[in-house]
Amino acid sequence: MPLQPVTRRSVPDEVFEQVLGEVVDGGLAAGETLPSERRLAEVLGVSRPAVREALQRMAQTRLVEVRQGGSTTVRDFRRSAGLDLLPRLLVRGGRLDGAVARSILEARLAVGPAVAALAAERGGPVLEATLVDTVDALAAADGPDSGVEQQVLALAFWDQVVDAADSLVFRLMFNSLRAAYEPALEALAPLMAAEVGQVDAYRVLAAAIGGGDPDTARAAADRVLRPATAQLMAALAAVETTTPEA
Repeated sequence: MPLQPVTRRSVPDEVFEQVLGEVVDGGLAAGETLPSERRLAEVLGVSRPAVREALQRMAQTRLVEVRQGGSTTVRDFRRSAGLDLLPRLLVRGGRLDGAVARSILEARLAVGPAVAALAAERGGPVLEATLVDTVDALAAADGPDSGVEQQVLALAFWDQVVDAADSLVFRLMFNSLRAAYEPALEALAPLMAAEVGQVDAYRVLAAAIGGGDPDTARAAADRVLRPATAQLMAALAAVETTTPEA
C-alpha cells in the first residue's frame, strides 16, 4: 500500500484523499482489510485521531465498512457509494479523471431533458417569468469574465428547472453534478461557450416549460446540452490520446 507521509498534520482530508485514491485505483481491493489505525498513523505521519476521523468519513460515504471487532474492510465503491462521492472522484491528485468526466457528461445529457419535461408538466406559467429573467441576464453577460458568468447563470437556470420538476432524486443528482462541475468553471469556459451561449435555445426551453409542453421542453433541453457535450467528449478523447500513460 504505497501511501505517502502527510506533510500538513492538521488535515484529515489528506488522509481521506490518499486512502480514497488507493480504493478507487485498486491499490486497496474490495474485501481487503485496512491496517490498524496505529499502523496507518505511523505510515502517514499523522495522529491516530486524524486517521480515525478520515476512516469515519470513509465509512459514512460507504467506501469502507467497520466490522465487529474493530477491523475496517474496503467496500466495492462502485456498488456501495453514492453521488456525494462524485466531486472527489472527478479530480484526484490534481488531475481530471477522464472516465468520471465522461460519465458526468453522459448523465447530464440523459437526465437534463427528462428534468425539463417534468418541469413543463409541474412548473407551468409560474416558472416562465423567472426563467426568462435568467435567460435575459445570460444574454446580457459580456466582458472578459463572461464565460464564467454565463456558466453561473446557466447553472441558476437549471437550478430553477430542477426546482420546478419537484423530484427529490433529480435534485440530489443535480446537487452532486454541480458540486463536481463548479470548481472547473474557469477551465471549462471555452468549451462550455457552445452551450451557455445558446440564448435562443434557452428561450425556447423557457417558453416550453412555461407553456406546459413537456415534449418541446425535452427536445429543447437536448438542443441546449448536446453541443457542449459533444465538444467536451472530443476534448477528453484528445487529451487521453496525447497524454502518455504513467
